[in-house]
Amino acid sequence: MVTKAAVDIVRGLTGSDDGLQSLANYSKILLPSLSRLLAGNKEVAETAAEALVNLSQNSGLAAKMVDMGMINVAMDILYKPGSSISPLLVMLLVNLTQLDVGVTSLLQSGDEKMQGLYVMKLGRSFCRSSDEASEDPFEHVDSILVNISKQEAGRKLFFFFW
Repeated sequence: MVTKAAVDIVRGLTGSDDGLQSLANYSKILLPSLSRLLAGNKEVAETAAEALVNLSQNSGLAAKMVDMGMINVAMDILYKPGSSISPLLVMLLVNLTQLDVGVTSLLQSGDEKMQGLYVMKLGRSFCRSSDEASEDPFEHVDSILVNISKQEAGRKLFFFFW
């Protein structure tokens, strides 16, 4: 109950420039805490994800998120069965891949065996998305693919997979 209230306050602060600036001063504590909450119960996870999406619009905070492994966290939770925050995680990835370091992290460029796995999973999810009227959690993956294609390594990966 207290955690939910605290995360609601943080999310509320992310809605203004002044609030974002205030929260940026506590990013070393705030970002890991919000990251851990993504795997929790639905209500808290959703609010934490909304806060992270808003915070990731600030390029400095987005870079800190990438450095702390937020792309790996988002991808792990995104593909867990029953994940209820998939659309928010996709939006977080959209924001994080606007940075070169975010693209490099998503491409898994440093790991030869894993390189491109995340992109392949996202691409398949995007292509398999249903035409149903309900909300498609992967509808914004196209923005991630556009962000990736801005780097040569991303374009080479597309050529390799598709």
